[in-house]
Formats: sequence, structure tokens, C-alpha cells
Amino acid sequence: MTMRVTFLGTSGAVPTTQRNTSSIFVNRDGDYLLFDCGEGTQRQMMRFGTGFAIDHLFVTHLHGDHVLGIPGLLQTWDFNERERPIAVHTPAGTRGNIKQLIQANGTTPSFPVRINEVSAGDVVLDRSEYEVRAIETTHRCASVGYVLDEDDRKGKFDREKAEAEFGIPPGPKYSKLHRGEAVEHEGETIQPEAVVGPARPGRRFVYTGDTLPTESVIEASEGADLLVHDATFAEDRKERAKATAHSTAREAADVARQAGASTLALTHISTRYAASADQLVDEARDAFDGEVVLAEDGMERRVEFPDADEY
Repeated sequence: MTMRVTFLGTSGAVPTTQRNTSSIFVNRDGDYLLFDCGEGTQRQMMRFGTGFAIDHLFVTHLHGDHVLGIPGLLQTWDFNERERPIAVHTPAGTRGNIKQLIQANGTTPSFPVRINEVSAGDVVLDRSEYEVRAIETTHRCASVGYVLDEDDRKGKFDREKAEAEFGIPPGPKYSKLHRGEAVEHEGETIQPEAVVGPARPGRRFVYTGDTLPTESVIEASEGADLLVHDATFAEDRKERAKATAHSTAREAADVARQAGASTLALTHISTRYAASADQLVDEARDAFDGEVVLAEDGMERRVEFPDADEY
């Protein structure tokens, strides 16, 4: 089950020649999810080969650098004769704004657009193997972040033990045991826990959108395999970050450290660092011992299972 994250836009409020405005594409085993849709997102999707086959768009807040790409993307789908619905998830109280944005060019999409208002704590998308939840963030307007949380996976099946200790040959009994069902073998009842290890955790992906560092994000990011956090400024601009309700790279790293995240991706990079963002990376690495990466447009990250090194 693959999970790949493609950074379509990693700039702050203003795009640069190297960075587009905010948008992240997630491919979770063939489920395509888009988080934010800044101006030019559809071109980034073409440029980096993600395709357009998404059914869910998760909006963190309605500042232009996170939503101005929505009308163009919807129009492109119209031109391509899309028929299936698209769900747009947006913070509580902003449905009307999204509707106005969609209809700004005086037309209505020919396919259904379902606008779903969400609040922190809501399960926004519930799938058989994972869910997407909204989390509390702190910005200058109504805002949320999102967590993609996978269900626990089955424990490992100990084939060697099944054969050597219980004499069970390969076959359908293996499948039943791995499903958690007891089996009868040579007059003995074999319980699944005898040959199946404990459940293994799934993966956790967190995207904050724009936010001050907050306890709610730390809690939601506990053990995250990939935390994508606002890192607009360096420490010498900490007061500016606070005034605009953003985070510094070091503050993002403090969140990652307290949450016990594995990898921190710094995004929403101010144009102040267009020539070089090394200062942001250095400051984050001083505060966080895990992996720190500077998100770049077109960068793709494969999110591994927590126990991937055991394979």
C-alpha cells in the first residue's frame, strides 16, 4: 500500500519563479487527495504528473494563496466533461465563500460540487483502511489542518512457527488464522495469536496549513511519519511570524520534536528566502533530531510504514 506525497506549491503568500502557492497532492494506494489549491495548481499537477483524478479537496483556510486555483481546476474538469462529484471540505462558516469563488466567472460546473464544512475533530473522510480528520490550527481566519490516519494492520504471520510447532501446512488455514479466526488441526484448536504477532501501526500524515505552533497540532501529530508544517520565517523574524499567525522553522521543529514525528517537511516558505532557505533548515535541525526536509515544488516523498526497516 503506497502513500506518496507530491508538493505542488511550497511558497508563502506570494509565488516565486521556483515556488508556486500552497498545494499538496497525496496518492494513498490509488486514492487521490488534494490539500489546498493555490493559484496555478492545475498547471503544477500537469507539470509533475499527478493527474487530475481527485474526488476530495481539503481546504485549510480561505486566504488566496490556498484557494485561488479552485475555479481554474473546476473549469478544466468541465472542459474534460467530468461527471463524477467533487467534494470540497472547508472550515466551518466558509461554505458561502467557496460557493462564490466557484461561481466567480458566472458559470456553474456541470458536475456536482459538494461543499462540506468541517470543524476540528471531525472525521472528514472515512475509508475502510484510513480516515482524514480536521485538526485545530491558529491563523488569522477560520482554519483547520488535516491528519490522514491509517488503521492498524494485521500482525505478521509466523509461517515457520505454524509449520514447525503446530504442523500446519501452507493453505487456507493460514489465511483464516491471519484473519483472526481459530482453526482445528489434528484435533487441536489453534488460536490466531499463537502464530500471528500484534497489530502493526499504520501511517500518519499531517498537514497544518498556515498556523502558529499549537498544542493541538502537537497532539494530532504524535508519532507522525510525515509532518508538513508551516515554516514561513526564520527565528530573526519570529515577531513577524507571530503577528501574521505563522510559524518559524524552529517552531515547526519544536512541534515535530514534542510530537515524536519521524520526518518534518518545512513549507510555506517566505519570498524572503527565495535565494536560499538554508537558514530555515539549519534552525530546524538544531531543534529536531528527526529528518528535516525543505519542501520544494515537485518533490515527492514516499511515506513508509513505521516498521518498514523490519521487512
